[in-house]
Amino acid sequence: MNQLMYQLGETFSSLRKNVAMVASVVLVTFISLTFVGTAALMQLQINQMTQDFYDRLEISVFLCTDASAEAVCPTGAVTDSQRESIEEMIDTGAANQYVDSYRYESQEEALENFLADREDSVRAANVTAEDMTESFRLLLVDPQDFGIVNELFAGVPGVENVADQQAVLDQIFGILNGLTVVALIIAGVMIVCTVLLVSTTIRLSAFSRRRETSIMRMVGASKSMIRTPFIFEGIIAALVGAALACAATWVVAEFLIGQWLAQQVTGIVFIGAAESWLVMPGLVLSAMLLAGLASWVTVRKHLRV
Repeated sequence: MNQLMYQLGETFSSLRKNVAMVASVVLVTFISLTFVGTAALMQLQINQMTQDFYDRLEISVFLCTDASAEAVCPTGAVTDSQRESIEEMIDTGAANQYVDSYRYESQEEALENFLADREDSVRAANVTAEDMTESFRLLLVDPQDFGIVNELFAGVPGVENVADQQAVLDQIFGILNGLTVVALIIAGVMIVCTVLLVSTTIRLSAFSRRRETSIMRMVGASKSMIRTPFIFEGIIAALVGAALACAATWVVAEFLIGQWLAQQVTGIVFIGAAESWLVMPGLVLSAMLLAGLASWVTVRKHLRV
């Protein structure tokens, strides 16, 4: 215990003597781990959105109209019997096992939805119900079964085409995943800077205390006794930066994502402060491992004991 207290005393003494360099380590660690924490929160949000959107992913079975291409709809607009046959196929037929729920959207309802989304559009005023396509909107038990459902309805009389929103969602999530990668790249660069700063700080500290180290070596102090305070120094500085990064991650999750974004964008389930606690242990552990390893390597290389 006395040995540990001595080592901690030496560590804090050295921290006071190298305030500028220690502050640099704290600041760079804080910035780098904040990027890491933000990237982790983004990935958690993407996972949340992916699950939420895919649970609500609609498959649209568009029916033939008078304007449909003859190659696709050789019999012209869908007939009542064809419509009933398609609905029966969804209700009790081959597609039933894949469909969780469905609704029918008439041309009039499609026009209402179209106009509701384009209230200020001049072009929308000239659109009539005959210009719209009636459809069946399906929610699948498993969105991954879209290919099977598409094959089931391919070539069915009265069906023009089958479409889903997955292609659009994949593009959106691709962009968001790209932003996560950019954040991780920036974080990686900053982490390298942190490791270099920790190494530099330990080297300067070892150089400034070389006379004291020589005396300790002469009186028979062990290698661990001499080296441990330097390693503690790097770890403590990094932990302070990690603590600040954890606080910043909590602020981003609680106020930026959980409150501000949730108010700006409705209809999406956003993560909150609770998810930031899942990220924090990783930030602290990363800081300890990186700083501890960098300090240990530097001490072994530049501190001759």
